[in-house]
Amino acid sequence: SWSRMSAADLSESDIDDLTPVELAAARGELPSWARAATKRREHMSRVAALMEHWAHELRLGEAEALRWAAVGWLHDVLRDEDHGLLIHEVGPNERDLPGPMLHGPAAATRLAGKVDPRVIQAIRYHTIGHPSLDLLGRALYLADYLEPGREFLPEWTEALRRRMPAGLDEVLVEVLGQRIRRLIEVRKPLRPETSAFWSSLVAQGLR
Repeated sequence: SWSRMSAADLSESDIDDLTPVELAAARGELPSWARAATKRREHMSRVAALMEHWAHELRLGEAEALRWAAVGWLHDVLRDEDHGLLIHEVGPNERDLPGPMLHGPAAATRLAGKVDPRVIQAIRYHTIGHPSLDLLGRALYLADYLEPGREFLPEWTEALRRRMPAGLDEVLVEVLGQRIRRLIEVRKPLRPETSAFWSSLVAQGLR
């Protein structure tokens, strides 16, 4: 995704708006503590490219597009770390998360103070959703699920990608609804954050 632009294309104010970690991540350069295998990084690359594309389509500016690319790269930065280690890096309300979902909160903890707070929030909740997610966070929630390497319902997800980012709110309702239905089908509990996310969308009148 970095091929779309370089640091030379950004004004000094744009550079100042991004942290060193964000600039590096937008290039695909991850922190030294990253634990993401090759296939995981390929997924992260696709998410980052999708995020950057959507940011440009939404005309958010070059610096923000880089930030969107960066969050795509960083969201799974600890996905392949040992769950037994990550549980010690999350908050008390997150320790009951299934092991594969600990990577978001743990990465958010490690990135605190090093990236924009919106990036922290997006990474923390990208697997379960949260009513506090802003445009960046909602886009990451969708990009992680809809990136073209996913094999789940490929025709459906491709149709949803074609509606993005202009139809982001409506696509979000469809994706979150599908994920909740899937949890119910396999008799998995709904996280309170996920339920609150759904309720917040309904309260906004989204359909």
